[in-house]
Amino acid sequence: MEWLDKVVTDEKQVVHREELRNFVFEGEPFPLVDRQLGIRKPGRLPAALSILTTYTSDNERPPYEDAIGSDGLLRYKYQGHDPQLYTNVGLREAFHRGVPLIWFFGVGQSRYLPIYPVWIVADEPEKLQVAVALSADQRKTSTSVSTPIERRYATQTSKRRLHQPVFRERVLQAYGNSCAICHLRHSSLLDAAHIIPDHEEQGIPAVSNGLTLCKIHHAAYDHNLLGIRPNLTVHIRSDILLVVDGPMLKHGLQEMHDAHLSVPRRKVDRPNPEAIAKRYARFMTSQLGQVE
Repeated sequence: MEWLDKVVTDEKQVVHREELRNFVFEGEPFPLVDRQLGIRKPGRLPAALSILTTYTSDNERPPYEDAIGSDGLLRYKYQGHDPQLYTNVGLREAFHRGVPLIWFFGVGQSRYLPIYPVWIVADEPEKLQVAVALSADQRKTSTSVSTPIERRYATQTSKRRLHQPVFRERVLQAYGNSCAICHLRHSSLLDAAHIIPDHEEQGIPAVSNGLTLCKIHHAAYDHNLLGIRPNLTVHIRSDILLVVDGPMLKHGLQEMHDAHLSVPRRKVDRPNPEAIAKRYARFMTSQLGQVE
């Protein structure tokens, strides 16, 4: 984990499988992920070291992946169907010992977002899965009895610690780490903006519901200073076009009016037309009553 602290930066938040396979500990090869299995249980350790979720496209993702339980905690599936398989035993041993693990979550081919430390807080062999806590606070969450407030807090933590960063990395990679409007390429200044907000039922964490936007265009999009038309061109709000307020407004917003949005190469990753149309309708409604 100390090594990951050095490798992961604001500009590079993902690690390549080759880096994880070639990790060296005390002068000896010590892979952090298994060659074929999702659970890494080194022979020299009593408990599992890491868990891995393989990258899949939004249209191929299995429904059980990173599912949040009714208690707000994430579930991770056993390896296969045998609870006594050594990797599954390693997960239970990590649970009993209370040791932290690393969760490598796939955000691209052979590219993973490391989430750490995480803890196994419950074993559910009848469902072939374990419950995973993503924070020290979540470790206190009961998987059997919890209050609505505790469940809501645990759910928010799961989304903040896993779903949101995974969504961000997948969207940024789909857009080539470049703002879809102005083409800024500094990752630390880029966000994954939801087309339909994530607190709504249709606000799913899919790349097709996201846009890579620089922070100024993300803020402008969220505050309805700009909209994206169904033909994927930028619409700057009419009153903003008339304001005289320095180079940032002129070049950053006003000159973007009618600009064409850059979209991912893969069709499955491109903005969902229905979501774009719905969001643009809201933008147009927000313009009513604006004072020049």
